[in-house]
Amino acid sequence: MTKRVSSAGRWLPREMAVLLVALATLPLWIEPVGLYQYLGVEIAIWMIYGLGFNLLLGYSGLPSFGHGAFFGIGAYAFGLFQLWAFESLWLGILCAVFAAFVAGAVVACFLSHRRGIYFALMTIAFGQVFWFIAIKWHAVTGGEDGLLNIPRPALDVGLASAGLESNTALYCFVLAVLAAVLVLLWRLVHSPFGKVLQAIRQNEARARFVGYNVWMFKWTVFSLSAAIAGLAGSLFSMAQQSAYPDVISLHASGIIVMMTLIGGGFVSFWGPVIGVTVYFLARDVLGTLTETWLLWFGLMFVVAVLFKPEGIAGAWQEHVGAASGRSRARRALAGLLSTGRD
Repeated sequence: MTKRVSSAGRWLPREMAVLLVALATLPLWIEPVGLYQYLGVEIAIWMIYGLGFNLLLGYSGLPSFGHGAFFGIGAYAFGLFQLWAFESLWLGILCAVFAAFVAGAVVACFLSHRRGIYFALMTIAFGQVFWFIAIKWHAVTGGEDGLLNIPRPALDVGLASAGLESNTALYCFVLAVLAAVLVLLWRLVHSPFGKVLQAIRQNEARARFVGYNVWMFKWTVFSLSAAIAGLAGSLFSMAQQSAYPDVISLHASGIIVMMTLIGGGFVSFWGPVIGVTVYFLARDVLGTLTETWLLWFGLMFVVAVLFKPEGIAGAWQEHVGAASGRSRARRALAGLLSTGRD
């Protein structure tokens, strides 16, 4: 008998394949439904950011409320490389990822022995430090104006080169990066490393007691999450052709937390994907109806935290589980009635 392969054991699970197909066809239908091409670029970039952030919040139980710092560091590092060195897509992205990783590794040295509210407060403090540097270091960051006119380098692959000036071309590139990040993180969270992270989330003291170096795991996942945030930041800098302090602010850091929680990052790998989509659709759809769209999104967040902390993904899983239970009950009842007739 053929052994059935679980979804967790596949390199490309069904949900991921469906998501990537839907995103790949997005340029064909996004404008006919009344939206615009650049929205797809934003959604894909923030999906990368959210998936990396959920390594901390959803899988490790580490509440980072200053994570926008690493997103901003990636944006600034990419912009500074293009403006001060030379135009290069791959080297610029590598520089951004490396800068965010180093910053995250340094910060994690101070955080990894903390947990709970103390961990969260220290992430806010470090985030504000980076925001203050971005505001005041005019010679490097441009101060409140930020970095402007950052070029979009061409995509060079071997002898071939493709321009990314159009939003459609940029979207295709960002989608390819998102696909790579999805596969990498899917395998990571379903690896022994990912299981240890979940054990730390459930009970850090017990994970330490059974022999895991909890400090090192927390340091590693924080640094990795910061690097992914830096990757998303570099793509954001290229898309916006600018980098500015607002992306490092506490407000921006809070948005990614709201996206992840509303989507259901605690119960599902796909929580951040759902949350990011809901946020941007709320911004663009509700934003056409009222200027106070963020108020309604905030109320949605409050309701989710109070009544459904598992988020949209949790509600869907509960609905599917209930439907499956009813289906099993009907089959069992049908079997009993059939036995009775016999």
